[in-house]
Amino acid sequence: MFLKPRKEDFQIIGYYLGKLSAGLGIAMLLPLAAAFYYREWNAALDFIVGATIALILGCLLTLVRPRKTDLSWANGVVIAGLSWLVAMFLAAVPLYLSGHYQAFVDALFETMSGFATTGLSLTVDLDHLPQSYNLWRHTTQFLGGQGIVVIALTFFIRGVSGAFSLFVGEARDEKLLPNVISTARFIWLVTLVYLILGAGTLTLIGLRLGLTLDRSFFHGLCVFMAAWDTGGFSPQSQSILYYHSVYYEAATFFIFFLGSINFGLHYLIWNGRRGELWKDLEIRTYVFTISITVLITLFGLIQMAGFQDLPSIFRTGFYQVLSGHTGTGFMTVTASQFAGWSELALLGVILAMGAGGCVSSTAGAIKALRIGLVAKGFLRQVKTVLTPEQGLVTEKFHHFKDVVLDNRQVQTAGLLIIAYIGLYLAGTLVGMFCGYPFLPALFESVSAAANVGHTVGITGPAMPLALKLTYIIQMWVGRFEFLAIFVLAGFLYSWVRGR
Repeated sequence: MFLKPRKEDFQIIGYYLGKLSAGLGIAMLLPLAAAFYYREWNAALDFIVGATIALILGCLLTLVRPRKTDLSWANGVVIAGLSWLVAMFLAAVPLYLSGHYQAFVDALFETMSGFATTGLSLTVDLDHLPQSYNLWRHTTQFLGGQGIVVIALTFFIRGVSGAFSLFVGEARDEKLLPNVISTARFIWLVTLVYLILGAGTLTLIGLRLGLTLDRSFFHGLCVFMAAWDTGGFSPQSQSILYYHSVYYEAATFFIFFLGSINFGLHYLIWNGRRGELWKDLEIRTYVFTISITVLITLFGLIQMAGFQDLPSIFRTGFYQVLSGHTGTGFMTVTASQFAGWSELALLGVILAMGAGGCVSSTAGAIKALRIGLVAKGFLRQVKTVLTPEQGLVTEKFHHFKDVVLDNRQVQTAGLLIIAYIGLYLAGTLVGMFCGYPFLPALFESVSAAANVGHTVGITGPAMPLALKLTYIIQMWVGRFEFLAIFVLAGFLYSWVRGR
């Protein structure tokens, strides 16, 4: 029997959603400042409207302060799930007012794609989108990649009992430091250090390519935010192909690969434990799945008549696979060129996107640790069958420390893998009902649900409304790895049917 939520539960949830809304309103001051700098007066007005709505909503929700602000586990996870929906609606207001979106649902799609670090876009005429709106698109990816709740824990929510439930609800489950506040701040420290190094490097490369200092810095900042947070938005419609530079490709690859690595591993490496790179089960699995998907894609490209030069085959295939595997979605080919790849090459990219990066990173999808755990479980089962009845088989793995594999770990990983495959197939079915062939529909569905951003041309302002809504749901569910969604569904059910 489900217990019906009390009035105090709704007050607590509303209170913290109000803090998050106010924080989002404050975040809009960044693109507002950019609008003034670039003399984009219409955009400035749009961001004033958006920020005002967010701040008023935040004030209204926090007016009714609950008697206690400590969080239960369920309340924290529900807040995490709802916060992204609230953020999606509020962040979409200035974008919709820009006139570069055909309908409000397109702006909602854009902001969910941003916060979920997906990178699929429905912007009309992106190449002529004013700079402040472009900065806001990339800021949503930066905020979403760090985690809206991580930002709240860092700047707005302090000394709260039960704050770890917010952290877990946002698909992060490792406390690197004694408490989640310190953990959140460490994540920001790592991010800001790489921001200075990464954006600076991209700015210098842009200058070398002939961009002005102002334009080079703007592109470097935006591309870094999308790369580090494995997001995939770019200031130009051609993505990384726009720069036609192997240096830009190499720099972005290095940044988004680092972004796809577990923040726990970053912490250990920063503290001198570099040997963890070679012992960790997750990293070993990650390297293995990358190698397999790269080989499949390269074999598929070699079979195509249009690819004769081996260095260009490797450069093109490797970048697309790694960009997909890390959940970034940067492209150095056009959508129409992607759609023309052989089925084997597309399958390699689909497998890479579906596998994803590391847990507790900005990457999405199944993730390497879960694949490694299931593989270890399979190996243990084989050993059990081959061992005499009186024998006892134990299997160990290394993830920050030596751990004995147990059934619960394997079952949890296996269930999540099955859930992701179901999510991929559900989007594929909707795409096929909308008239698209199986492989392109599967490609686009995996890209949305795994929070990647690669496209073979299906995603666009003209695609059916049903598919837009499906991809929004997939991006949201995929980003939260199902937990917050299931808890939110249970909370709503108990509100309606509980006692």
